[in-house]
Amino acid sequence: MMVRLIAAAILAFEALGLAVLVVWQVVAMMAGDTASLASAIALAALTLVGAVAVAAFSVATARGQSWGRSGGIVAQALILAVALGELTGENANPATAALIAAPALVCGVMLILTVRSAGRQARAGEQT
Repeated sequence: MMVRLIAAAILAFEALGLAVLVVWQVVAMMAGDTASLASAIALAALTLVGAVAVAAFSVATARGQSWGRSGGIVAQALILAVALGELTGENANPATAALIAAPALVCGVMLILTVRSAGRQARAGEQT
């Protein structure tokens, strides 16, 4: 139970981070700090969709629903891909890559432990 709630909390913080990013993108658009307004609007909209999805994964994980855990694991894989890009990109920064990867690794492990726990509980319920 505790592992599930820790995973849900990390997912909630990730959703909050995405929401902050949306606000930052909107402020940049309003300040005229974009090369293409259409692209900036599309990026902000997609980021908002991501924030809502990760928030939904957080709530579902806290409630013990499997789709939330599955979505959360996929989100962590995507975050790790971003961290890898930060590690190997043109302006690679290992410290930033570590800061991006650390919460994703912790959350991914917590989600996998939650999946294993749910499987054990399901098997125990079938035997009784």
